[in-house]
Amino acid sequence: MRRVGGWSILELCRIPHGKDPVMQAVTVRDRDAGVGGLALAELPRPHAAENDVIVRVHAAGFTPGELTWPATWTDRAGRDRTPSVPGHELSGVVVELGYGTTGLTVGQRVYGLADWARDGSLAEYTAVEARNLAPLPADVDHTVAAALPISGLTAWQGLFDHARLATGQTVLVHGAAGGVGSIAVQLAREVGARVIGTGRAADRDTALGLGADTFLDLQADELADAGQVDVVFDVIGGQILDRSAALVRAGGTLVTIARPPTVRPENGRSVFFVVEPDRARLADLAVRLRDGRLRPVVGAVRPLAEAPAAFAPGHRVPGKTIIRVREG
Repeated sequence: MRRVGGWSILELCRIPHGKDPVMQAVTVRDRDAGVGGLALAELPRPHAAENDVIVRVHAAGFTPGELTWPATWTDRAGRDRTPSVPGHELSGVVVELGYGTTGLTVGQRVYGLADWARDGSLAEYTAVEARNLAPLPADVDHTVAAALPISGLTAWQGLFDHARLATGQTVLVHGAAGGVGSIAVQLAREVGARVIGTGRAADRDTALGLGADTFLDLQADELADAGQVDVVFDVIGGQILDRSAALVRAGGTLVTIARPPTVRPENGRSVFFVVEPDRARLADLAVRLRDGRLRPVVGAVRPLAEAPAAFAPGHRVPGKTIIRVREG
């Protein structure tokens, strides 16, 4: 069937004359309502601005705590942007190019990150800066790809851009069975580092299966049993982050995404960072995914209508929860 801008002729005929196309999306309107304020709603389909693409979303990921982020509620100029659409990881197909967009084509499979201060990926369509997306190989499932953008880029940037992890060094990865930690374990193992994973007792088999050499149960084992390490990669924060500073040997690095460290290594560095989009690195991670060298831990896969419930703490499962927006 002939398609125009990603829409079939039949779909276009169903749009009332003079009205913009609409889509289903998860929205949040009230900052104080928290998870209870999430709802499935009908919104106008977004238009592509300069250097944007419109992606027909097949699968999307979210961060449970993103409703507390300032960018969920305001744009880059600080103006209210509710109702906003959460979710920042996506995999799908390009259906429209904005003026000046280069490097991608209509009909191309892509995955990547939606901008922090714009409507996100828990929608049938989303507008994304082209530089935040990378081509997705044809044999990589959208559901698996949607679990990788934030975790993959965060793990890579933390280990190699900030901590400069090298072959033969030892890295302690907190939360080794989680979204970021599980990718960090695999990437560190691939470069020939010795990996110590931490987490709850139930995470042991997952962490070891991903390539960790040893595992520490944070509820039963002593953190000091890890000994001195070259790199600590922290995703937990709190007392675990503070106590980890003493494990970093001279010249080593404590890197965290939880909060700026208040306790720093005596003779090493400490780094707090926020992940940044990187098309070239996303493309590299996609190759690893296709070749089987990287395996995101996908937990539950739920339809778009169940996305509001998936944010609730009582509904979380081990691994990354992915929202399947479009079948097939």
